[in-house]
This record gives sequence, structure tokens and C-alpha cells, in this order.
Amino acid sequence: MIRTLALAVLSAAFAGSALAQDVPEPRGQWGFLLGAATDNRSKAASKSDRNPYVYGVAEWSDNADFLYVDSGFETIDSSTGASLELGAGVGVRPQVMGFDLDLNLTRKWMVDADPGQDHSAWEITADVSRSIGPAEALVRVQHSPNGTGSTEAWTWYEARLSWDFDDRLAVSGSVGKREQELSVDYAAWDLGVTYALTRAIQADLRWYDTDADTQGRQYEDALVLDLSVAF
Repeated sequence: MIRTLALAVLSAAFAGSALAQDVPEPRGQWGFLLGAATDNRSKAASKSDRNPYVYGVAEWSDNADFLYVDSGFETIDSSTGASLELGAGVGVRPQVMGFDLDLNLTRKWMVDADPGQDHSAWEITADVSRSIGPAEALVRVQHSPNGTGSTEAWTWYEARLSWDFDDRLAVSGSVGKREQELSVDYAAWDLGVTYALTRAIQADLRWYDTDADTQGRQYEDALVLDLSVAF
């Protein structure tokens, strides 16, 4: 399957963010991804105040591609005052009855957050996916017992479908629901197209929207262009 830019499926070091869409296959035991986009979207909400951002992820996996560790960075524009987020995680990718599982535990830190702000959080992510021919389906459940900033515990549920037209072109879309303590609950969706410019370079054009009952800019709909290079 063409790997869409949802790095989230790259073991979820930044699962669910725009960082988070699928990752390139590691070459040997290491894989790297660098990218930039017109907006940093996580669970369809903007983490960069609708401004451009850059990101990077590094992953090591064992020879069987079962156990992996990863780390990464992304630029943000947070209410905590931070402009950079770092993450590090560990996970496993077992196969059960024809389904691919990805179970990940990640720690995130917001760099130079304002004094008194909750600047770090644990996130647990569980993905279940299945490919049949050019089609792939993925279900994700993600939870944090105590989010960053003023948000307490939150849970994210997502279902994603993708279709490969050929080795270069794919379309995908998802619907999700976020439940949060001390923050807004909302449903979200996205729809986009991914094109492999070369074996290493991908472009993803995606529309995001939510039903969040708030005037916050981060929940407004947006069309986002993402370019990434794998090596």
C-alpha cells in the first residue's frame, strides 16, 4: 500500500498528528522522515495556529520489524507558550489472524512552555489494520491519562480507509471522535490524496474539518499540503 503521510502509523511517535500518517518502510533497521506542511493537524485540529510547520521522525526496528523505538520533533504554536514538541516511544507490531497490530507507548514534551504549564504527557496508541488488494482499513484507539496544558484525560477513536490506484497514487479518508476532560469534545474527519513523486518523496493534499462548537481557529476547516522525504 502507498504509505500516506499519517506518521501516526509510523509507530505513533506523534500518533494522530499531521505527523502522523503512515511512514516509509525502514531501510535495514533504521528509517527517517523529514517533512513540512502548511498546517500542523492533529486529530483534525491545528497545533500550529493554522501556520506552516516542519517535523522529523527517526525509527529503529529489530530484524523482524516487531519491536521498535522512535523519536521525533514537530513545530507547534501552543497555548502553553511552547513552539516545539518532542516525542519518544516504544512499540510492537504483531500480526494476529491476518490483522496487523501496532501497540505504542509514547512520551511527549513541549519545549520552553510557560512556567506552571503542564508540558508533558503519556500517550497510548492501539492500531488494528487489514489490507485486501488495493484497499486498507485501520481502526485506532488512543488515550492519554493527563494531556498537556489544561486538558486532563482524553481518548481518540478513529476509523480510516484508503485505496491505492497504483504504486504512486492513493486516496484516503477518516472519521474520528475526541473526548476530553476540561476541553471540548468533537467529531472530526478528513479526506485527501497522496502522490509519490519519487520512491523517497511524497505529497499529500488533505481537507480537514470538525464539528467543534467553538470559535477557536484550530477547529476551523482547512486544506493542507504536506511534503515529506524518507531516507
